[in-house]
Parts: sequence; C-alpha cells; structure tokens
Amino acid sequence: MDPDRLVQIATRKRRPDWLKVRLPSGDTYFEVKRLVEEQSLHTVCQSASCPNIGECWNRRSLTIMILGGICTRSCRFCDVPTGRPLPPDADEPRRVGEVLSRLGLLHTVITCVDRDDLPDGGAAHWAETIREIRTRCPDMTLEVLVGDFKGRTEDVDAVLAAGPDIFAHNLETVPRLSRQVRVQASYPRSYAVLSHASARGATTKTGLMLGLGETLSEVEEVLREVRDCGVRIVTLGQYLSPSREHLPVARFVSPAEFSELRALALGLGFAHVEAGPLVRSSYHADGQAEIARAARKV
Repeated sequence: MDPDRLVQIATRKRRPDWLKVRLPSGDTYFEVKRLVEEQSLHTVCQSASCPNIGECWNRRSLTIMILGGICTRSCRFCDVPTGRPLPPDADEPRRVGEVLSRLGLLHTVITCVDRDDLPDGGAAHWAETIREIRTRCPDMTLEVLVGDFKGRTEDVDAVLAAGPDIFAHNLETVPRLSRQVRVQASYPRSYAVLSHASARGATTKTGLMLGLGETLSEVEEVLREVRDCGVRIVTLGQYLSPSREHLPVARFVSPAEFSELRALALGLGFAHVEAGPLVRSSYHADGQAEIARAARKV
C-alpha cells in the first residue's frame, strides 16, 4: 500500500476507550522528571510522546535516550525530531549512570536516536554508557534498544562486549509496510542484526506496532521468522499517530485481538510476550528482568 493510500484510510480516528490514559501526576513522577532535567538527559518517554509516561515514571521506570535528541533518520511513525545532531556528549554516560544510581532501579532500558553521521553509529558511546551503568549499578539488569548500525556487526559486537542483559532492536512493522514506516531501514538488515546478537549468546528482543494496515497472517509470519532468528522476547502494541504529519492509524486493534496474538506468540516458543493497546517496547520491561537475571546465572 503506498503512503498516499495510507493517508486516505484515516486521517484522525477517534481513540476507543481502552486507549485513554490519565495525565501524568504524582510525587514520584515529578521526582523522576526533576532528576532527568537536572542531568540534562533525554528520555524516549518524552521525546516519543509515550502515553505511559505517568504510569511508568510513578513506578520509577523510564527509558533514557542517549546520543542526543535529534535523529538522522526520518521514520514516519516517530515523534523524535530529524536533523543534523550535535557531536556526542562525552559526559553523558556518567550522567546516565548517576541518575540510575539515584533512582535505585532493578531494571532499566536505554535507547538512542539513530546516528548515521557517526562512523560507528554511536557504538563506542553505547559501550561507555553501559560500562558506567555497570560500575554504578552493578545489581541492576540492563536492556539496550539499539538501531541497526547499518548492519555492521563489529559495531553490534562493541555494544555486546560491554555486557547488556537484553539486546533489543525493533522491527516496528511487517515487511510489506517497512519502506513507508521505517524509510531508511531494511528488514534483511534488521534480521541479520538480531540473528548475529542471538548467535553471540545475547538475550534478544524485538517489537511491532499494529494498526498500520498489516494483516494477522503477516504478523504471524514475522513472529515465526524472528523466533528463528533466536529472539526470546516480543512486544506488540498499538500504533498511535503523534501528529497529522505522521502516518495515520489504519485501525485500532482490540484488547481481545492482542490477547490472541500474545497466546499465539507464546505458543511459538517465546520466553516473554507483552501485547496490548498501550504496550511499547519498554512497557513493563522491568517485568522481563527475570529472564535477564536467569541468563546471568547460566
């Protein structure tokens, strides 16, 4: 389906009741917000307009976004600004470690903007950030949600060598829609990154957004293929268009359909599946920490 047709399907659909959330509030929410602002950090919770920010921050769960707040790619689903980013902040890894040590989390997720302007895609900065977190939070399990590094396995290896507990890379949508949704990304490249990380012994994870025009059979096919790539954790959530400038929602997937997909994915052998209208890649990621801790003991 071409992009113009996607725009015609639905410009602004009314959200069903199951997608309505409360405005962020609460003492813990504002405490986390203050810590993030004090350290001049970016979070995907804010930059990507996540609907779960109130719930997650009140549980002291957040997803920090490193390597700046400007992305070099122009994915049509994402609310993170696109442009020419500044050079990486050499002090950012220390500040990330400092905030996480003060929050006292059992598990956290770090993600990033795509940095195609850097020779290594930001892999060295990733590795330094992971090492800082390991030093300051030795008991905390850590998930990294990375880009595709343009398929360079040496950059993937640099991240893995720093020792994250979960290595995540999102496919976002099905192959038929990938060119419209992810634009500069490549399905074969993403599969290669996940397969490489799995082969190196990493606990791997991926996620899909639903409601962009995919079919159930296409979703099932992707689930089978990523299982064969060695992926152990999957998230399935509803796509929500951030603005009129982004891809529209083709349809809202019901909670019952998400439950069926979760059962399907578990039946395919995934170790953990999060599926629901408000699920995002990092949603309830702390609940996946047991898989990471079990892997540590192996």
